[in-house]
Amino acid sequence: MGRQDEIIKERLKRLDALKKAGINPYPYKFEVKNKAIDLQEEHKSLKSEGYTKLKVAIAGRLMTCRDMGKIAFGTLNDGTGRIQIVLQDKETPKKVFDLFSKFVDSGDFIGVEGIIFRTKRGELSVLAEKIEILCKSIMPLPDKWHGLEDKEERYRKRYLDLIMNPEVKSVFLKREKIIDAIREFLKDRNFNEVETPYLQTIYGGAAARPFKTHLNALDIPLFLAISPELYLKRLIVGGFDRVFTIARNFRN
Repeated sequence: MGRQDEIIKERLKRLDALKKAGINPYPYKFEVKNKAIDLQEEHKSLKSEGYTKLKVAIAGRLMTCRDMGKIAFGTLNDGTGRIQIVLQDKETPKKVFDLFSKFVDSGDFIGVEGIIFRTKRGELSVLAEKIEILCKSIMPLPDKWHGLEDKEERYRKRYLDLIMNPEVKSVFLKREKIIDAIREFLKDRNFNEVETPYLQTIYGGAAARPFKTHLNALDIPLFLAISPELYLKRLIVGGFDRVFTIARNFRN
């Protein structure tokens, strides 16, 4: 049995133990009141070992966790950024500390409530007063030191690439902004955005081989679109002066 299989087996045991303890490992709701990026910005002037009275409620994926006995640390990623969570003996309720130590693993989604402070090393953190498991992870994350380095695996498993390499997310966000800019540019010049069919009876508009399929309801062959050109021309013939589509094309 490989190391990953052993980890999965152990996590399945914890999942079963959670259920036997009456704890739902996949609850449907948690009220999030704060985001990591906002907390980092709002408290950037907070000095080391400085405490606030602000109670926050955040939720996200636990990227790393270290249990050192009377104190435990974790790094939480909520999609906007990362923030540290801290559980400390006599500060964090014992049942919360026990829940974290016994059942929580890196990769789990958790909700955390507590107060904001900055550690001696200058790390903005949430001193946990309450923790709730929101989604128990069975598969382990890639090794935290080496990450996800294989290029082909990164492309095959984009979800892991996004988890382990946060900078990749910026590529997706830039793409969205580029498409929004193109759309805004054309609409400002009185172009109408239209949709063209993905499944077509006659493919055309480009020299490429199409993917073939069959529509059972009408018993006819269909092709995945290789170009929207013919349908855009039909719209112009029909009276649309300026048209555009941000299309998906499928070329075999």
